[in-house]
Amino acid sequence: MAKRNVELLLNISVENLGLVGDVVKVKPGHARNYLLPHGLAEYPTAEKIEALKDARATAAAAMQKRQEGRAKLIERLTDVTIKLIRSVNDQGALYGAVTHRDIFDQLVLDGFPVEMQAVRLANTVRRIGSYTCAIVFDRELRTEINIEVLPDRTLELFQQSVDAERAAESEDTVEEMDEATDETQGDDDSQDNGKEKGKKGKKEKKGKKSADKSEDSAAKAENSDKPEKSEKAGKSDKGKKSKKDKD
Repeated sequence: MAKRNVELLLNISVENLGLVGDVVKVKPGHARNYLLPHGLAEYPTAEKIEALKDARATAAAAMQKRQEGRAKLIERLTDVTIKLIRSVNDQGALYGAVTHRDIFDQLVLDGFPVEMQAVRLANTVRRIGSYTCAIVFDRELRTEINIEVLPDRTLELFQQSVDAERAAESEDTVEEMDEATDETQGDDDSQDNGKEKGKKGKKEKKGKKSADKSEDSAAKAENSDKPEKSEKAGKSDKGKKSKKDKD
């Protein structure tokens, strides 16, 4: 069964925990091993809370001012790029890695008074190139800056490899564009063929309809001719009979 958190009264403000005079809940191990031994907190009583009331108000005002300064600093840092010059070998590998401390020092030199614990570099930088680094004050106040790690001299071999990579990328881009053009052309051709087939089909249907109409009219003409012939035959038979009667 997990142990319950314990309540402590903070004697001083603790980052990411609370201000002086706050009653906070922490894990027993954190209280026993860190907060209590270092005098950062004690078990709360009504008298102790009242004694720290004024100190808490002062700390809250200071924290508000501090947060306002951080917010302004975050605005200034957004999209900022800092440059670091480093010694490298011919392949672009650094002789000394770039750490969050190097970035902190450069930010302060460039006029950005950040706190070192706010600089969050994901991985140590070991080669020249472009990188990003997070600046985090708290959950809401955070941003990212750009880091350019540059060589302290011209690197012919490294530049040649970079140029080769760029040339290869441009060739790939051209090939992709050509393939896209061919596909588009093929789609257009198939659409045109479809249209032509559709037109031919319509013409064939029209021709078939006209042929059917011609056959129908011819059949009607034949049917209309048959009665006339029978009438003529009847008349001729009557004439023959009348001649016989006379004889």
